[in-house]
Amino acid sequence: MNPSAPAQAPLEGFGNDPWWLIGGKAVVVFAFLVVTVLLTMWIERRVIGRMQLRVGPNRAGPFGLLQGLADGVKLALKEDIVPRQVDKVVFVLAPVMSAVPAFISFAIIPFGPNVSIFGHETALQLTDLPVAVLLVLAMSSLGIYGVVLAGWSSMSPYSLLGGLRSSAQMISYEIAMGLSFVAVFMFAGSMSTSEIVAAQHDKWFVILLLPSFIVYVITMMGESNRIPFDLPEGEGELVGGFHTEYSSLKFAMFFLAEYINLATLSALATTLFLGGWRAPFPISTVWAGANSGWWPILWFLAKVFLFIFFFIWLRGTLPRVRYDQLMKLGWKVLMPFSLGWILLVATIRALRNDGYDMRQIVVYAAVAAAVVLLATVVWEMIRGGEDEKEIVPGAAEPGGGPDPSAGGFPVPPMDAPHYHGRGAKPAGASIATPPEEVTSGTH
Repeated sequence: MNPSAPAQAPLEGFGNDPWWLIGGKAVVVFAFLVVTVLLTMWIERRVIGRMQLRVGPNRAGPFGLLQGLADGVKLALKEDIVPRQVDKVVFVLAPVMSAVPAFISFAIIPFGPNVSIFGHETALQLTDLPVAVLLVLAMSSLGIYGVVLAGWSSMSPYSLLGGLRSSAQMISYEIAMGLSFVAVFMFAGSMSTSEIVAAQHDKWFVILLLPSFIVYVITMMGESNRIPFDLPEGEGELVGGFHTEYSSLKFAMFFLAEYINLATLSALATTLFLGGWRAPFPISTVWAGANSGWWPILWFLAKVFLFIFFFIWLRGTLPRVRYDQLMKLGWKVLMPFSLGWILLVATIRALRNDGYDMRQIVVYAAVAAAVVLLATVVWEMIRGGEDEKEIVPGAAEPGGGPDPSAGGFPVPPMDAPHYHGRGAKPAGASIATPPEEVTSGTH
């Protein structure tokens, strides 16, 4: 680490604050998340309304600012319907298991540097750990249990399928997300969020580790269960997905968990790749006090809400992908790419530690990446030509008419008792009706 970097609170300093200061930080984090959810709902409705050439909420409060609060009151006053034959204990606990981990994840996010609060020097962060980033991954995995148990306890096939989709999606994208963090850990030398921010005092990791950042952006969309990866809630095929049978406050907790995860993923991206609470390049160079005092909170919030706007922009722009495309992207693209990128970063770090010229290393790495990319494109072109030669289900066979069993559809055999012809069946004829009866109009 550069010795000119500003001093950062050591990990041992967390947890030694007075009880009232720790409790106040926890209350501030909770209030911040609740207010962020309300603002995100309003921003999302206004932005998507503008993108779709409509007004958006404009009745509850000035410019519709109180629309989210009105929705919360409406959900609290609605009838709480519990279907029959559900596992009531699991049915009630599932929304809690989704919402609580979402709040816990934000505890390790640094809002700013050390400040003085009523005479006590403390960091603008609730807590920190040597493995703080892994806590976010653990809480994200734990939150999936709420989704899976909600689908299982609802005794509904649509809810169960939504829960299973969510678990498969989490496995696919949680691994790729964890792999995208490895390069950050290599450069920062720590998994602590405060030390990762301190390691970006001269250059943000989004510049040094752009491929890791791209992988994280894709995986965080898969983790948030939002368009284009909102398959666990696919209205077109699963009605409402895992929360189909939920109403009132239980549904509100799922809603709250989704938007808190949105804020947490945006804050984590800001912390790991965008310098955390540090001011952007032009401001940090012309203003010496931009990264001290309470001003860093402003830079942190600006980056977080820019990420949230990015989420909203994608929702209003992209369509929902197919489930097979979702799984293929996670297992066949993101994971192999992340593993190859980690090997490349580790090799570059090892060569630099041995005293090799970094410019030469970068050139060799660029050539290797170009060769791999070219080989991938050629391979996809060859496979694409082979795929076009595959027989489409129901298409004409080389030796004659269409294959009725193509695609695995349950088609009865052509030599059924009431049909003795060869080749294609006459139009309008059914398996149970002889062709002569069809032509004569008798049954």
